[in-house]
Amino acid sequence: MTDVPVVIIGAGPTGLTAAALLAQHGIESLVLDRWETIYPQPRAVHLDDEICRILGRLGLFAEFSQISWRCNGLRLVDRDLHVLAEFRRDAAHGRHGYPEASMFDQPELEALLRKGLGRHRAATLHGGAEVTSLVPEFDGVRVEFTDSTGRPDSVRARYVLGCDGANSLTRTSIGAVMRDLGFTQRWLVVDVRTDAELGAWEGVHQVSDPSRAATYMRVGENRYRWEFQLAAGETADDYREPAALLPLIKPWTGEAPAEEFEIVRVAEYTFRAQVADRWRDRRVFLLGDAAHLTPPFIGQGMGAGMRDAVNLAWKLAGVLDGTLAETVLGSYETERKPHATAMIRLAKLMGTAMTEGGELGNLLRRVAAPRLHLVPGLRKRVLATETPALHRSALVVRPRLGHSLAGRQCPNAPVDGGRRFDDVAAGRFAVVSVAEPSPAQRVDIEQRGAVLVVAGPGSPLHRWLRRGSAHAAVVRPDATVHSAGRDLATLCAALPAYRATKSP
Repeated sequence: MTDVPVVIIGAGPTGLTAAALLAQHGIESLVLDRWETIYPQPRAVHLDDEICRILGRLGLFAEFSQISWRCNGLRLVDRDLHVLAEFRRDAAHGRHGYPEASMFDQPELEALLRKGLGRHRAATLHGGAEVTSLVPEFDGVRVEFTDSTGRPDSVRARYVLGCDGANSLTRTSIGAVMRDLGFTQRWLVVDVRTDAELGAWEGVHQVSDPSRAATYMRVGENRYRWEFQLAAGETADDYREPAALLPLIKPWTGEAPAEEFEIVRVAEYTFRAQVADRWRDRRVFLLGDAAHLTPPFIGQGMGAGMRDAVNLAWKLAGVLDGTLAETVLGSYETERKPHATAMIRLAKLMGTAMTEGGELGNLLRRVAAPRLHLVPGLRKRVLATETPALHRSALVVRPRLGHSLAGRQCPNAPVDGGRRFDDVAAGRFAVVSVAEPSPAQRVDIEQRGAVLVVAGPGSPLHRWLRRGSAHAAVVRPDATVHSAGRDLATLCAALPAYRATKSP
């Protein structure tokens, strides 16, 4: 039986992201996935600029931009596709320097993530491996699995990351259960390939129709997705034949002949809002759909799993290389569980508001939606890609009351010529200050393995600090603000020692 620092169960976007981030810190991992190759069916289709930022950290955004389709935002439309309200997003770049909304085909993204993972010697991907059990040991976990031939095998890990989806064996093995947040809807999901030009607005169309709520979006140069709420008694089998399916999508396809449309997939999904009651048992952690399920109405399901990965990976690397105490791993669930729950509740609210209420709800939407822009701050809140601040933890030092930058993301702002904050921080802690530190403070920052970023007057980071009523901030390797305030000396004293080892 071999030993490895980290075993990751599941090679979806969450598991692949975790493995690549660990590899950047020089931490070896073994990724076990039950599929021999990439799962071929399209599933997730949307990423925001915070998740594109993660791809940038992995060195994959330039390649991702070649396979993604930029989205102009969201339109609420009625059953006749008349626009009730429109919320635009920056299709070029937002506060982090990336498009605020990108559409894509998940198998293509996973291929890109696998390609990126292959650049790291510290990460190994083993397909065709069905994990059968997790056995806790004194200072590790024995992971038992069968290979593609059915032959049993095992590996011993210091830590295990369960990224194995909604039907997670990892979740079952630690005795965690999903808690329902009170949302269940059955939807038909249709993926189509066509070279016909549909001429529709380049964004997401949310159809508010009490008899057939629907969503339309273009996800690539010749790829389109429709989602339709199913009525009681309906199933996906009712719409597998073109004669039954094409009338559903005709409002967008018009008079284009049926032979121009290739049906890639017709599937039924039950959209749920659920969160696991606990995300950790000693050395085993839950990430992604194993820990939470999000309705798709704000496009944050897959992104939530990648946020889990970027939150946990640097902490695990610090514990494994001895620069962080193991107790900091408790901050993963403390920070991520409330954040994921808040995003799920927002998705549930959006789904309920856009799809339920019958004809009365439809009337209210027709009256209220065109006036949403008159509500102060609402337009910004609907489309803001900045997600809620993380809760207080051992690695988020924020006051119990009052405003603070702690727990929020530091913008990936330009800081030096053509470079941005992430290029300079490079996976380390960073101290961002409006004032030059003293020579002693500079030495202290360097000895703790951190990087200094001086935010000159008028710079984006200078304005960001001022808006947060701070003169300086300590930023973690995942770009989350650890602490912020007006006393640079106090912040430097609280700066954790951390070594960021980059793999070749």
